[in-house]
Amino acid sequence: MRKSLIISIIIVIALFIASFYFYTVLPNTIITHWNAAGQPNGYMPKLLGNFLIPITTALLLLLLVFLPKLDPLKKNYKKFITYYDSFNLIFTLFMSFIYIISTLWNLGIQIPINSTILPAVGFLFIYIGIILRYVKQNWFIGIKTPWTLSNKKVWDKTHQLGSTLFIISGIIVIGGVLFPPQYLILFILVPILLSAIFLFIYSYILYKKTIH
Repeated sequence: MRKSLIISIIIVIALFIASFYFYTVLPNTIITHWNAAGQPNGYMPKLLGNFLIPITTALLLLLLVFLPKLDPLKKNYKKFITYYDSFNLIFTLFMSFIYIISTLWNLGIQIPINSTILPAVGFLFIYIGIILRYVKQNWFIGIKTPWTLSNKKVWDKTHQLGSTLFIISGIIVIGGVLFPPQYLILFILVPILLSAIFLFIYSYILYKKTIH
């Protein structure tokens, strides 16, 4: 088993251990969601809310582990397996960070949500941007349009540009901490949506130029 995968599994196990440990001291109803201003606006019963992130993380990690085995282009994963595994680890760490912030809040330690979560999301986007440069054609991971999946050259060039756009988007997201909370959603959604739309159009135009 690969080293980064082992570390990811250990982290997930640690999340479950922490959930069992904190279960007796958490309130019966716990906070599970915050609004753009960083104020709680979503709650769950303790049993569900306390184990929600560990269970979700475990299921998503399991899915990520088995996706390459289901992909018709699974041979291509060998070309970027190190980066794929590192993404799985970074994602697991990101979910663990969310769990820590959530648990601290429910224990009465109210860490500023926006100034902690926003940079984490930004760094996640930046890391996704970095690994996009190395992702080869497959059906599950990357910028998948009919044209990137149909042409290797289009895939590679679209992902080179996508890498830059995701890194820029991540920087913009991090910069969102400097602005009022009501603009939070704009700093997260707008850069990614604009990047996705642009890359969709770009891959189409590039495909047309490539086949002619």
